[in-house]
Amino acid sequence: MLVTGAASGLGAALAAAFEARGDRVLRTDVAVPHDIAPDDDGWLPLDITSESAWTTARAHVEQTWGGLDVLVNNAGVAGGGRLDVAGLDEWRWIFEINLFGMVAGLRTFVPVFKHQRGGQIVNVASLAGLVHPGGMASYNAVKSAVVALTETAGHELAGYGITAHVVCPGFFRTNLMNSIRGADSALAGVMEHLVTGSPIAADDVAGAVLAGLEAGEELIVPDEPAQQAVALKRDDRAAYDAVMRAQAARLDSLG
Repeated sequence: MLVTGAASGLGAALAAAFEARGDRVLRTDVAVPHDIAPDDDGWLPLDITSESAWTTARAHVEQTWGGLDVLVNNAGVAGGGRLDVAGLDEWRWIFEINLFGMVAGLRTFVPVFKHQRGGQIVNVASLAGLVHPGGMASYNAVKSAVVALTETAGHELAGYGITAHVVCPGFFRTNLMNSIRGADSALAGVMEHLVTGSPIAADDVAGAVLAGLEAGEELIVPDEPAQQAVALKRDDRAAYDAVMRAQAARLDSLG
């Protein structure tokens, strides 16, 4: 299996969890950690926005393993911002990485899976792909696109024995905020507080993802707070809207 964004955070936790169950894992990231030996065949530099880098990854996998069973598209960045604050450059940046980087991975490995007549795609989205708080339009939109992309892939590729799964966690402790960029500093502060204050660790999410995959779940919402938010939207839309609008008002009060 190949895991993107595996140098830290959820990517590292997923890679470790898969290895613990006996899987062979190729960890990839835009930069390989300095303590990894250059000849370590368990690591590969991979800029997910580069088609040539994906081509190199495919060649490495085919030469080493003869194919690939699982592609985990985990790499991504944090962003967002109120509609009149975030610039178009921020929108383009987050879509280039969080969506088009994933599309590039699928375009690279779907032909491999089709040839094998089997494979598993695991795309890491976010609760923001299902629940849409104010102030996070670009992040909500790009993660919603990942959810739609995954569902489409599942339908399109089912006849080849390929399954597609999307992971939608809520806030958990990770270094994702190191990548945040944008003009809306109030939103960045709120997100930082939610991430650092979460009782949920990346290892917890990784364990729930493996359990969901083993159960054959196509939509994996791995933590209880995220599950509760999805249930509120489904079961009591008026209450959900009230919560979302109150959060948006609090964000505006921060300036």
